[in-house]
Amino acid sequence: MPADDASRDDAKRVTFFDTTLRDGEQSPRIHLNLREKVEIAQQLARLGVDVIEAGFPISSPGDLEGVQAVAREVEGPTIAGLARANEKDIAVAWEGVRDAARPRIHTFIATSDIHMAHKLRMDRAQVLATAIDAVKLAVSLSPDVEFSCEDATRSDPAFVAEVIGAAIAEGAGTINIPDTVGYTMPTEFQRFLLELYERVPSLEGVTLSVHCHNDLGLAVANSLAGMEVGARQVEVCVNGIGERAGNASLEEMAMILRTRAEDLGGLWSGIETTEITRASRMVSRLTGYEIQPNKAIVGRNAFAHEAGIHQHGVLANPLTYEIMDAQSVGLMKSELVLGKHSGRHALRQALTDLGYELDADALNEAFRRFKEVADRKGELTAMDLEALMEDEMRVDHAHSLELRDISFAGESGEKATARVLVRGSDGEEYAGEGAGDGPVAAIIGAIDAAVGSAGTLLEYSVSAVTDGPDALGEARVLCELNGRQFTGQGVSPDVLEASAIAYLRAVTASRHADQTERMAESGV
Repeated sequence: MPADDASRDDAKRVTFFDTTLRDGEQSPRIHLNLREKVEIAQQLARLGVDVIEAGFPISSPGDLEGVQAVAREVEGPTIAGLARANEKDIAVAWEGVRDAARPRIHTFIATSDIHMAHKLRMDRAQVLATAIDAVKLAVSLSPDVEFSCEDATRSDPAFVAEVIGAAIAEGAGTINIPDTVGYTMPTEFQRFLLELYERVPSLEGVTLSVHCHNDLGLAVANSLAGMEVGARQVEVCVNGIGERAGNASLEEMAMILRTRAEDLGGLWSGIETTEITRASRMVSRLTGYEIQPNKAIVGRNAFAHEAGIHQHGVLANPLTYEIMDAQSVGLMKSELVLGKHSGRHALRQALTDLGYELDADALNEAFRRFKEVADRKGELTAMDLEALMEDEMRVDHAHSLELRDISFAGESGEKATARVLVRGSDGEEYAGEGAGDGPVAAIIGAIDAAVGSAGTLLEYSVSAVTDGPDALGEARVLCELNGRQFTGQGVSPDVLEASAIAYLRAVTASRHADQTERMAESGV
């Protein structure tokens, strides 16, 4: 059970450093736009994370803009930008976070022999000198600097100790020890960290952080092991997303600290756990990464009981088979909040209650979408509204392709046909017709004919946003366009319409990527 607030020891407080918007977005096929990044960051702030790593500003102009927007618009957490240990990266990272109330530059360099030899092509003396120069520059710009030894767990502990000792001497306030390739194991990781404490006495005076990957399924276990020997910052992602097999799961780390605090010597965090479910669903919808049903804490089976003996026990007393209260992670039945006769004021209030802050233009667009859906669905729940708002975040109204009309024809055993009307970013409308073995194939053909794209559907899924026969449908597609893969998501009461919207968004993403690439090549 969670410890009483009055009994909490500040020395046992674990800082949550969320890297969903940086390491999470580096997952294959995740492409968040600026509005999506800001909305996720605002939800992370409601969730109570201490640090948001908003991106890797040097990686692209779009990423820099996203970091700047988070820094300017999101209140509460420290906002960090990642930078390699070089002058240009650090300068651009500072440009990204400087407008935050609490900015942080997070700079790093690899310390393992394999990385130094094959990636950096530097020897140990060069890496040490580069780390010193990088931290010195970062400290001259930012009041808060974090330094990481990439691939630390495959590095010589003596060399890692030398590098982090120098980084601390130059002013780094947080030292991060990443298990970059998910190689270590809990007891081994503890020995590694304890050796660093022994070799670097000054490590006691700064925050030790751990950043663990899940390649062997040990990211959470290794992170917990690190906290048990003194780490007081844990680097996590919502839903455990991240490169390759992902990062340590924020929700799992938070609920371990809440559920087993006494057995962990009183370790605790400032996470508002009732915001976990909403954060999880938001990240899943906006990234297109579905949550596996048996995922701990946030999977749809996490609090489901199929076996009769389990059902009987839970009805008698939930503690028989549940070690957590579903409400403690924000998993509650959605109440009906609005109907088709509800007005603009009611919608604004409902969205405010859900944590959305909209200006007049955004409210007008949200009201338009709400009315369209309410006329077809009748009543909308809080989850419906969240899905609609997150769907709106995917739309860049100045540049997106917009579905204006869609119709189908076809009988069992015959080719399906579809006709679409699409409004382009130039304001013109384009019609197209297509045929295929099924309605989705026909939709893709019709859209390709209308806008001149040529896509191949690689993956396709449809799910219900809420329960019941009138639930909003959400479609997700993975397509190959111009030799690259793009995802798209769409929400509608009609799953075929949602499928068309999803494909149009994949096409839009492809066009945007092509345009960005052309601008980069031309030096614009």
